[in-house]
Amino acid sequence: MRLSENNAKLFVISAPSGCGKGTVLGEVFKNRDVFFSVSCTTRKPRSGEVNGVHYHFIDNIQFEKMAAEGKFLEHAGFVDHYYGTPKLPVTENLAAGRDVVLEIETNGAFQVKKAMPEAVLLFILPPSVKEIDRRLHKRGTEEEEVISKRVSEAAGEIAKAVDYDYVIMNDRLEDAVEDFITVMNGVKSGDGSAERFRSDNSDTKKLIEEVLNNA
Repeated sequence: MRLSENNAKLFVISAPSGCGKGTVLGEVFKNRDVFFSVSCTTRKPRSGEVNGVHYHFIDNIQFEKMAAEGKFLEHAGFVDHYYGTPKLPVTENLAAGRDVVLEIETNGAFQVKKAMPEAVLLFILPPSVKEIDRRLHKRGTEEEEVISKRVSEAAGEIAKAVDYDYVIMNDRLEDAVEDFITVMNGVKSGDGSAERFRSDNSDTKKLIEEVLNNA
């Protein structure tokens, strides 16, 4: 599947749960006209989440039917629930010349990259895995067992950052937002400003290793 022939870009964002990616994305897209794809999930809504805004909350039967009919761009199971990206809204917005942003986990991101090779994969690192644990406990929206499972899986997700196109860190919000915007603008313009965030840079590889070593 090919992306739009215009300059519209598909940005696929991943980060471990508790990394603060939602806050970063909220700041980045305050003043940008993009289509923020809303995924489907079979998990229950967290406090404050709105159906159709944060996720489309559906049951297993609905999800499996959509998957069988090929209506997902990607879909996967994660922490005992299904998640999937509806295909049609993504392709329609790209064709209309509008940038599209997906916020999905790593396995789904690689599915999208396989289907749409021109998709831009961006991974947001936490300062450490320990910080993931702290933030999830501070959020207080999940049971201890779920938090433990997310923390234990965080290192595996972070290790996959080397296979993304770009990597930034969310240690200080203002810096993360600035770096994110630099990547987006650099990809759109092709001016090379995003190159220092490429995953194959030696500094970026070192950064990923440091986060993992601070688990």
